[in-house]
Amino acid sequence: MAYTTIDDPSAYFETTLFTGNGSTQNITGLNFQPDWIWYKRRNSTNHHRLIDSVRGSNKNLASDLTNAENTEATYVSSFNSDGWSIGSNTDINANNDTIAAWAWKAGTTGSGTTTGSGTGKAYSYSVNTDAGFSIVTYLGNSTEDHTIPHHLGVAPKMYIVKQRDAADAWITYHDGLGAANKYILLNSTAAVGTSNNPWGTVAPTSSVNNLGSAGDTNGNGDSFIMYSFAEVKGYSKFGSYTGTAGNNATAPFIYTGFKPAWFMVKNAGGTSAWEIYDSKLLGYNDQNHQFRANATDALSAVSDYVDFLSNGVKIRHQSTGINEDGDNFIYMAFADNPFVTSTGVPTTAR
Repeated sequence: MAYTTIDDPSAYFETTLFTGNGSTQNITGLNFQPDWIWYKRRNSTNHHRLIDSVRGSNKNLASDLTNAENTEATYVSSFNSDGWSIGSNTDINANNDTIAAWAWKAGTTGSGTTTGSGTGKAYSYSVNTDAGFSIVTYLGNSTEDHTIPHHLGVAPKMYIVKQRDAADAWITYHDGLGAANKYILLNSTAAVGTSNNPWGTVAPTSSVNNLGSAGDTNGNGDSFIMYSFAEVKGYSKFGSYTGTAGNNATAPFIYTGFKPAWFMVKNAGGTSAWEIYDSKLLGYNDQNHQFRANATDALSAVSDYVDFLSNGVKIRHQSTGINEDGDNFIYMAFADNPFVTSTGVPTTAR
């Protein structure tokens, strides 16, 4: 059985569902002060909005856009001890709109100079080694093998980079893609790409993430944001699986070692969306509802796609998005409850 160092995942990750009021409001009830918030309107089309404490509460990016960073204090005006405060922006607080917000805790802050090839550049960070999550802003130097300290203490399984100053893609490294020179785009349906330009040829280590010379990850003097994730037993999982030719019984089961709260999956071998499932969204198990990280779609009702079980995710459907025969799928998942707590207490499915 899987034991964990995190008995209460809600100390580091939490989903909050709320209704907009068209004015200002405080979102409360978290067991932590968030450092990264990802918003999406549920009842209508609109952009995903991503905000973090390292860039600043008034800075936002959209996972479905390549746009440069925007400055707007009405998305988040402050990060608070048990949540955050928001303004009247219609993306996240239009009157009577329903919103989903995902929040992660980092917390320990610092700054330094980047390492590796080329001229070292300034960087700042916030990290939580217990939860395997760090946020880093850095300046590029256009030199292959420029390395960015992630401060996790173990090699990350996944990291996402976005140019802040100009329009560029969300370049994503994932261990499940199989090689250091593989990349995939969070803002796109495109399949996996192969190039030394984003990451060079060196896999991440326990101390740094490697960069290539590409402008969209390492442009000289340009500012970037990097979100890095290491796997934590019983709390988070970043892996891959192979699609099969069938529904239900013949479809894949993904062992995570916990009952999932949040699951995002992408067909790396095909042109499909990044699908997001959440245990608090409507239709959890059987009639599962989904978001798409690369699209503005409202929350979409889909029938019998995935089940969240006490120890993983059971795929129930054959589709290009979650289960195309022979294709490689990558995913990231965070826990609702560990399968077995540190004291040996098992969890149950819904």
